[in-house]
Amino acid sequence: MRDGYMQSDPEYLAWRDGTRDQSRYLDQEKSPWLALMREITGRGVTVRRARIVSEPVSDYIRFEHHVTAGNVEAGEQVRWLPRRRASDLALPGNDFWLFDESLVVFLHFTGEGELSPEGDEERTADPALVRLCSTAFESVWERAVPHEEYRLS
Repeated sequence: MRDGYMQSDPEYLAWRDGTRDQSRYLDQEKSPWLALMREITGRGVTVRRARIVSEPVSDYIRFEHHVTAGNVEAGEQVRWLPRRRASDLALPGNDFWLFDESLVVFLHFTGEGELSPEGDEERTADPALVRLCSTAFESVWERAVPHEEYRLS
């Protein structure tokens, strides 16, 4: 839900400086995440990712959009929701991953988008929080634009 993450990431810095198609985030052989996604989706598990972004988008979101081709190729379904279309949605205060409608992992970042030095994640199986995150995600997913159709502004 942020407009910039880990801007110290060497992959982002290389992209920002003009190296666009050599990112390990696009390389199905070099990226552990993409290998995991291929393995999981290959077993028939659905992996969905929704991104809420301000428009016009930040340079970091342009980078993220560029490397999302690797996620999609690995089997993830990705959608983008312009922030203006999310104003009436109840959303958790932090980014999260929801697993099997039973576990939420909240991610914590600094104001600069780096992982929090105080602990970058928080796990919970609290039914109320799981329900909140599930409802929020489905609301976003329903409105969001599939990656293949989303055009950067």
